[in-house]
Amino acid sequence: QVQLVESGGGLVQGGGSLRLSCAASGRTFSNYVMAWFRQAPGKEREFVGIITRDGDSTFYADFVQGRFTISRDNAKNTVSLQMNSLKPEDTAVYYCAAGPVYGVRTKSYDYWGQGTQVTVSS
Repeated sequence: QVQLVESGGGLVQGGGSLRLSCAASGRTFSNYVMAWFRQAPGKEREFVGIITRDGDSTFYADFVQGRFTISRDNAKNTVSLQMNSLKPEDTAVYYCAAGPVYGVRTKSYDYWGQGTQVTVSS
């Protein structure tokens, strides 16, 4: 089992920045690919970005457009999502997820955090 706890969400004006963090406990953190997803009201959960086990490679959804950066610290069992130039359409609950394989679908991930709300005002 892996337990994931997100933090760092909040209300920010459009164009602003937020940094989300996800703390993991349980099994060996470095064994897992880590990803961020988000879910807006009335919409399906969607992929935001992913980072490999060693942190050397990342991949992002098209809508990110260079605004977000994922990083991880395997010594501290944390993964972060730095979000810059935020837009109102980025408003959603953001989730971190851990899984054994590299994938952009929710079914690739076995463990999920409870989510943290990000609200971007116009």
